[in-house]
Amino acid sequence: MNASFILSPSLLSADFGRFADELAALEDAGAAWAHLDVMDGHFVPNITFGPPIIKRLRQKSRLFFDTHLMIERPERYLAEFRDAGADLICVHAESTVHLERACAEIARLGAKPAVALNPATPLSAVEYLLPQLFMVLLMSVNPGFGGQSFLPFCLDKVRDLRAMIDARGLSTHIQVDGGVTPENTPALVAAGADILVSGSAFFGHPPYGERLRTFHEAARQGSA
Repeated sequence: MNASFILSPSLLSADFGRFADELAALEDAGAAWAHLDVMDGHFVPNITFGPPIIKRLRQKSRLFFDTHLMIERPERYLAEFRDAGADLICVHAESTVHLERACAEIARLGAKPAVALNPATPLSAVEYLLPQLFMVLLMSVNPGFGGQSFLPFCLDKVRDLRAMIDARGLSTHIQVDGGVTPENTPALVAAGADILVSGSAFFGHPPYGERLRTFHEAARQGSA
């Protein structure tokens, strides 16, 4: 597989009644990350799960927990998510007034700090924070529901962010979430993304090991 490319399967599209089994299946398939979508019904119109569920999943899994907080005022809960087992905590630039403070607190707690941007949010919202971020998540759909179609203009946004990161000589990762498929993976990787989130396009196509290899092969095409 492509060692520099990471696929982070979104548990939003997994079988909620079999979470532990799904995580075990991901590990058996060779996945290293799992994307945990936390929604509060306020920042986005859906509700998923919180720290208690993540804590129980942490007891069952060695996967890297890529935790995406789609919640208002996430700074109130950062310690809870870290204590539950989140390895990376990603907050939305649109969800908090003091974004730098939230990112600094994530790092202080020992998790990797990341910031997500909704499709229409400009890159300037995160520009000055890039040196202290492990990752920037570019949403390529409006967050809140799985199974949406990729917004084409987000490809230009990936290119612009890659240019911004490279111009500063930084190693900040670029993640893309929303409508990601093997078909658009080559273009996303070519544009500069190195971590992709896939929900229904991954979990809807078992066996997981074969689907993971399909994504990695698509990523190799993009990096060629």
